[in-house]
Amino acid sequence: METRFLIDPGGLRDLADALTDRYDPTVGEDALHRLGDFLTVRVPGRRDDRGKTVPELVGAQRYRDAVHRLWPQLVACTFDEPASPEGFGDADRPAGPFAPPSRRRVLPRYFSDRAELIAILRGLIDTLFGGAAADAGKPTWCEKTPFNLLYMDFLWELVPGATIVHITRHPVSVLASHLAQPWAPPTVDGALAYLTPIYHRWLTWKNTVDLTDRRYVEVKAEDLAADWPGQRRALFERLGVDDVATPSTFQAHKLANRSDQFDAEIRQVIEAALGDIIPAMGYA
Repeated sequence: METRFLIDPGGLRDLADALTDRYDPTVGEDALHRLGDFLTVRVPGRRDDRGKTVPELVGAQRYRDAVHRLWPQLVACTFDEPASPEGFGDADRPAGPFAPPSRRRVLPRYFSDRAELIAILRGLIDTLFGGAAADAGKPTWCEKTPFNLLYMDFLWELVPGATIVHITRHPVSVLASHLAQPWAPPTVDGALAYLTPIYHRWLTWKNTVDLTDRRYVEVKAEDLAADWPGQRRALFERLGVDDVATPSTFQAHKLANRSDQFDAEIRQVIEAALGDIIPAMGYA
């Protein structure tokens, strides 16, 4: 599923920067607060389209134990900071009959060696995902947060042996799909404003790096759907895993179900707005 906590704001990527290159006590504490909320509230409370949460998928006890073990590795110390009294109390006396309140503060560790911090975060991933895969008798695991694509350098830093699979789809179909999503703008102009900079950022990055020597696989969803058994075998071979008939498949009729969503005039407007993006993504 989309676990999201690897690269989303408040996740491991932000923490890695906050405790290394961007470190100061305030930045680090904020990053720990956000990661704590992510791992203890947002992740356990978010269900995928099967109704499952990440702790349920990897094992609830394993998840709790792994997160509990993480904090001592990231925190230098904690202390209580007195909070200012509220109301009209004098400076040296509380505003009412209760003791002055305080709040718990966390002093994060500074990692001058970024590799040390990355190793700690990698241990969390190995425990959660690797442990779940081992329990299921599987040789590997896959995580599918969409914006992983924009943070591949961090993901290869976190999991050096990872293969990143980029499944593309015609940009016009992608836009049509976004119009049906509650989290995306509901108009063509809004969807273009949402998607166009994402495509530009990806293409700009891709054109500045050499991916030929990296564990990167790019394949069209349309090709997978046209011959799923054959394309699946080829894909799995590139990934170094045995072929197996999967419960879920790519199906041509599902990819084409939005082909007639736009009339000719609107489609022409969309294609003009996407400009060089369509051919740059390998489509006509």
